[in-house]
Amino acid sequence: VLRALRPIEPNQMETHLVRGQYTKGMIDGKPVPGYMEEEGANPNSETETFVAMKVEIANWRWAGVPFYLRTGKRMPEKLSEIIIHFKPAPHYIFDPDQKYMACNRLIIRLQPDEGISLQVATKDQGLDKGMRLRQGPLELSFSEAFQTERVPDAYERLLWEVMNGNQYLFVRRDEVEYAWRWIDQLIDSWEKAGDKPRKYAAGTWGPVASIAMIARDGRSWYEDA
Repeated sequence: VLRALRPIEPNQMETHLVRGQYTKGMIDGKPVPGYMEEEGANPNSETETFVAMKVEIANWRWAGVPFYLRTGKRMPEKLSEIIIHFKPAPHYIFDPDQKYMACNRLIIRLQPDEGISLQVATKDQGLDKGMRLRQGPLELSFSEAFQTERVPDAYERLLWEVMNGNQYLFVRRDEVEYAWRWIDQLIDSWEKAGDKPRKYAAGTWGPVASIAMIARDGRSWYEDA
């Protein structure tokens, strides 16, 4: 997969990448400082604290499938998720006013509450409901399903595997090299573009430009869907 990652060229920076840096804002009802107001921070820093990007994998399996990645600091909450949006059917047989409702999604939660959620649109029950749809989740919470009070975090698991001599959770040298090769060209591209990080308030989901980037393709981030 890393070998097949398509490079983001300098002329694609505007449509495929958004960098950001947080300013002061509110998190959990409490004021927090901006990045350049943090203790010991460079007041002229252009270090990014947020990145959103559109990437493509150039192989037969994933050709034509866009991957939207987003990560950042001082977001509304700390969570890691993989969200798979399923394509709608080419024809629509249900109520016309629901044609643009959210598509079916598979949500894989990595943290804080590990689990899987399948959100599907199903026909509403009842003789008087006609052909109307409603969204309903199928949930699997690992902590509830396996009755575990605490799930070891990622670093605990890695350290445990180190002590046991297991390498299957670690990347190989060539994977690291391919990853850095892709990142290096990305850094080179945004340096050539000369764009500075966009500002976003702490406690938000990033710069407005990141919303515009995905909206340009007729899509939206999960919390905006």
